[in-house]
Amino acid sequence: MAKIALVIAQEGFRDEEYFDTKKALVNKGVDVLTVSLKAGKALGKLGGAATADLSIEDMDISGLDGIFFIGGPGASVFFHDDRAHAILRSAYDSGKLIGAICAGPATLAYAGLLKGKKTTSFSGVADILRSSGALFTGKDVETDGRIITSDGPSSAYKFGLAIADALQNRI
Repeated sequence: MAKIALVIAQEGFRDEEYFDTKKALVNKGVDVLTVSLKAGKALGKLGGAATADLSIEDMDISGLDGIFFIGGPGASVFFHDDRAHAILRSAYDSGKLIGAICAGPATLAYAGLLKGKKTTSFSGVADILRSSGALFTGKDVETDGRIITSDGPSSAYKFGLAIADALQNRI
């Protein structure tokens, strides 16, 4: 069974982007680990509550097939987070899938992983992606090799399906 991590802000993750993405993945048989700044309760922008299985500091990517950052107003906590950048670079360098939805792709951009890659995101961070050398398409979901990005809440379930499909194609 494939296993991925969804990384959410402790406060202000976008509810649909987490819950709908996770639902699509679980429906396709993917094991989902939830990660945040610390283990325990995390609160969504719209009032939803999630439980982070562990902190990003304690995350070990060796047993994972991919890592994906969820957007929302709280996602900016990871934009300049050295640990998040190191995890993403290590995951990508070791052949794993990476990605993000909504504002989350800015974390990938700041980690230096989007240069020359087709990407999409929430329009509010599109300039960050472009300035990092990404080829911004504005699509609802974009896959370029092992990088999967999405534009926001209305595409969250489709984002989860794209991740599940990419995992299936790897196995």
